[in-house]
Amino acid sequence: MTASVISGKEVAADVRAAVKDVVATLPGQPTLAVVLVGEDPASQVYVRNKVRQTEECGMRSLHHHLPADATQDQVETLIASLNADDEVDGILLQLPLPKGLNEAAAIEKIHPDKDVDGLTEASAGRLSLGKPGLRPCTPTGCVILAKSALGDDLSGKHVVVIGRSILVGKPAALLFLAENCTISIAHSRTADLPALCRTADIVVPAVGRPQMVKGDWLKPGACVIDVGINRIPAPEKGEGKTRLVGDADYDSCAAVAGSITPVPGGVGPMTIACLLRNTVLAACARRGWPLPQAL
Repeated sequence: MTASVISGKEVAADVRAAVKDVVATLPGQPTLAVVLVGEDPASQVYVRNKVRQTEECGMRSLHHHLPADATQDQVETLIASLNADDEVDGILLQLPLPKGLNEAAAIEKIHPDKDVDGLTEASAGRLSLGKPGLRPCTPTGCVILAKSALGDDLSGKHVVVIGRSILVGKPAALLFLAENCTISIAHSRTADLPALCRTADIVVPAVGRPQMVKGDWLKPGACVIDVGINRIPAPEKGEGKTRLVGDADYDSCAAVAGSITPVPGGVGPMTIACLLRNTVLAACARRGWPLPQAL
């Protein structure tokens, strides 16, 4: 048996198409403000992609770029001005920030109703309490990918999330719990992790350890949603070359799983798609527009 490949690119394209269709029906134009601090090349690429995809969906994109030597006060003052701007529906602070700046403190300045990354304490609280709010993008993408493989009803599925980070592990567990799944959160102290994984219908590795999850850890037919993105040496490509791999050992897992996300091209593309989705949801909630069923 070879697992079917869950294409994050295709599912993300579907999400973006749904966002674009919804935006076309709204009485106004949702606006996403992106804040970039410094000159990190990877962050600049991410921001360009976010700006382009926001505009392709028919939304407005505002791009604010502060220098690498910007102070904490300058970053927080900019965020405060965007909070106060009624035209701005979503605020995205591109991470990581340059050394010396306090990321957590800056994120907390974002108003929860504009927190399209779902990273503020208020957003986390709303999620844990099951109250309406903006959900973190990558974990939301994980749930959407699982549904694309297994169908919309995930009730009763046993999900093992490997990793307990506040960015992915914990919110992913809560989002699958909201889908009526049974949840196990595993981590470095979990006893006999392979045995636990073999009880799972859905395995979500999110620890940043390359190719950690092996095929013999899986129940035959399980769904693997691989959040890991790791760069490892690739001598076959030439001296000093590298390649990207996930937290799952793809080849051995694909031989046992029913479905699996590749790395790259799996969870990654979903993050921006869910950011755009959150911007529309934030705009509707803020402006009193009807929440779109299509999203």
